[in-house]
Amino acid sequence: MNLLRTIAIALTALSRTKTRSLLTVLGVIIGVGAVIAMVAIGEGAKVRVAEQFEAMGQSTLIVTSGSTQSGGVRGGAGSRPTLTWADLAAVGALPEVAAAAPQLRTNAQAVSETSNWQTQVNGTTPAWFVVRSWDVAAGAAFTDADVAGARKVAVIGQTIVDNLFPGVDPIGQTVRIARTPFTVVGVLEKKGTSGFGQDNDDLIVVPTTAFAGKLAPSNARFLTGQIMVMATSRERTAEAKAAIEELLRGRHQLRADADDDFSVRDLTAVAKARAASTATITSLLAGVALVSLLVGGIGIMNVMLVSVTERTREIGLRMAVGARPRHIRQQFLIEAVVLSLAGGVAGIAAGVLAGQGMAAKFGFPLLVQPDVVALAVGVAGAVGVVFGWYPAHRAARLDPIVALRHE
Repeated sequence: MNLLRTIAIALTALSRTKTRSLLTVLGVIIGVGAVIAMVAIGEGAKVRVAEQFEAMGQSTLIVTSGSTQSGGVRGGAGSRPTLTWADLAAVGALPEVAAAAPQLRTNAQAVSETSNWQTQVNGTTPAWFVVRSWDVAAGAAFTDADVAGARKVAVIGQTIVDNLFPGVDPIGQTVRIARTPFTVVGVLEKKGTSGFGQDNDDLIVVPTTAFAGKLAPSNARFLTGQIMVMATSRERTAEAKAAIEELLRGRHQLRADADDDFSVRDLTAVAKARAASTATITSLLAGVALVSLLVGGIGIMNVMLVSVTERTREIGLRMAVGARPRHIRQQFLIEAVVLSLAGGVAGIAAGVLAGQGMAAKFGFPLLVQPDVVALAVGVAGAVGVVFGWYPAHRAARLDPIVALRHE
């Protein structure tokens, strides 16, 4: 008996009980579909996390001031000014640092001729655009000469353009920030939403001198904000972090047993931690999906055992006309594998459709990996072999005479 003929017989036998066959493979469909959907969404989530942290700038470190303490009450990071403008210059001069920029922040009402919008205003220097790896899509960024001259110029995000200058070229337009007029000289490239749900494009960037003089008075010595730092390479980010900590401890004359009066956060490490946690969750979900495959395999074995019982006379008749035990075993094993593979193929379609729906809901890209699809189908086929072996072996061991007498 050739293989194609055996497959044809198996398909004919399964087609006689379509509903039962469909219910049998349901567990396999759910298992394969869940594996593909969860892994695809997990990979998409990792890519999105990487993109979001990339939007914060490559090899970025954030240096903030220390916290206040009154009795047992401690303030948050940055509540006690400890970083100075001289610290900023010293950090920028480190060989491990490619660029360093201050970041002073406030919220203010921005007003154009036709509209107004509450937004975040950053006071900084031209190095900020380098640290954030943020290019200007239209116009130009302000220069060191603008900072030195305390010129009231602004670079705005795309959200500001949409709300204050709809349908109008914003370059050269005037935007009033806290009643102070600023001239728009550039528009930042669109970066979208951050990993924390914040709109990256909802901001206005102005020179630190104009910020301190017109929007939020700044201390002449202390930097009342953060220092944004870009390491010379991603590989040297940890090295740059250690160098900054050593430099600032020395400049602040801290004893060896004293705590830091500043903090340095490594966004690369945060991104890796989030990617690792996403991968862990994906693996757990994929493991749960594999359990569904095992449940589906048990269902296949149960149905195949029922099928052996129902077709005992047929088995005896085939043995009486010359079929060998291996032929009987082969037929029932192929039926189990066909059931399992059919569930695997249907599971691929179900997984892709479910993944597309989830990706659209959460805003993640859907990354269906061919090796994961092949592995899921291969596991489905293996489930058919493993759980179909016992029913097939049991059918092959039937005594032909006893089988023929079975009612």
